[in-house]
Amino acid sequence: MSFNELYEKELAFQAKRRRATVELIRIISDLWYDNTVELILFRNQLLDKNVSEILNLIEYASDFVEKPISIFDAVEISREIKKLNLPPSKIDIGKLVFEYHLDDTHNFVKEFVEDKLKVDKNSNETTPKDVVLYGFGRIGRLLARELMVLTGKGNLMRLRAIVTRGEITASVLEKRASLLRNDSVHGDFHGTVSADIDKKALIINGTTVHVISANEPEAIDYTAYGISDALVIDNTGAFRDEVSLGRHLKGKGISKVLLTAPGKGVPNIVFGVNHTDYDPNKVAIFSAASCTTNAITPVLKVIEDNFGVINGHLETIHAYTNDQNLVDNMHKKYRRGRAAALNMVITETGAGKAVSKALPVFEGKLTSSAIRVPVPNGSLAILNLRLENAASKETINTTIKKYCLEGDLVEQIRYSLSNELVSSDIVGASAPAIFDSNATIANSDGKNVVLYVWYDNEYGYAHQVIRLAKYISQVRKFAYY
Repeated sequence: MSFNELYEKELAFQAKRRRATVELIRIISDLWYDNTVELILFRNQLLDKNVSEILNLIEYASDFVEKPISIFDAVEISREIKKLNLPPSKIDIGKLVFEYHLDDTHNFVKEFVEDKLKVDKNSNETTPKDVVLYGFGRIGRLLARELMVLTGKGNLMRLRAIVTRGEITASVLEKRASLLRNDSVHGDFHGTVSADIDKKALIINGTTVHVISANEPEAIDYTAYGISDALVIDNTGAFRDEVSLGRHLKGKGISKVLLTAPGKGVPNIVFGVNHTDYDPNKVAIFSAASCTTNAITPVLKVIEDNFGVINGHLETIHAYTNDQNLVDNMHKKYRRGRAAALNMVITETGAGKAVSKALPVFEGKLTSSAIRVPVPNGSLAILNLRLENAASKETINTTIKKYCLEGDLVEQIRYSLSNELVSSDIVGASAPAIFDSNATIANSDGKNVVLYVWYDNEYGYAHQVIRLAKYISQVRKFAYY
């Protein structure tokens, strides 16, 4: 075959792959908007992805499982899923394609899919949950974006209102809309946002989200906006304990509260690790802990469960935050007053102690400190651990990879194969922990290991908040991943 003939053959195959991907995108959209069935690919969101993005995810999936994950197999399996008329569901087609390659008991894709996705179609009915964002900063706006993307038919969680301080004027409302519409780190919102001063609302993807001005949470009557039995997600950080957070419950129309920061006297949850320890029917106030706690706790659980941890030290290399100064100025904490974008700043972190709130076995085992560095987003946790049972680098990596494929932590840990991974690469990762397998270090006796865990301290954490919010709201759906 000549070079030109080979090139033409490659072009024809590439066109065939891209046409198949277009069909997959259509099936993904139809399943979500018609049936509230969300397809993902090894925990990677597929909604609102373009052809090239999906083909890149397919390539990652093949490398991850060390088996050919074909776009054509993904399309074939997705067609069969569409025929099943499933209740609201979240299904990993990457996992299904992988398992189909290993399967030797089914002769046809249809039989395989039907057998894998057996579910009582009447057992997963949910009541939609109204959601209020109390505060509209970095995390609040990311939550708004994701909630609106995941609205679908509106039978899970519905963003109904945003609470801010200060007078709501036309210019203020437009500034709020602009900050939601455009983001210097995460890019443009894939939707529409406009300000409606007459309604005092943001119109997001054609849906009205009321903007309410209030200084006192108990003073708000949410029922006046048609909101009832709602979940308040408090992003302000102003209220951190059970008493102050309980003020939200005194407002009309609120039944649950979720704090996006470590809380005192309330359950601190790392979703996937300890969320099932608390029944939403009995507990009204929850904390989603911190971004760093969500990054390290899933990995620490894997290590503890398999090798045991005697003690260790956590060092976080953390992106600067709005808490720091843009230029040198007064600050109540040491060193944080120096210009954030010009300095590495040693500071404290409570993440080491906070782990024990989700995993009590770590009480007193971890010391911790932090270095704030001049990047706006994307952080790294370095875990230096002394193990009870020796393990090599290969054993550690193989164990963590297994947890990334199956079990309760598949949404929490993403396994990186790249030798070139840097902080900007993990911006936009929905997993709270990206395990850098190539950076793992184990000493000669296997008792001391150093693990590197990257995390998007904004986006990955926001997804953990949403996962916990679904659990609290009891709208978690049938899942296969």
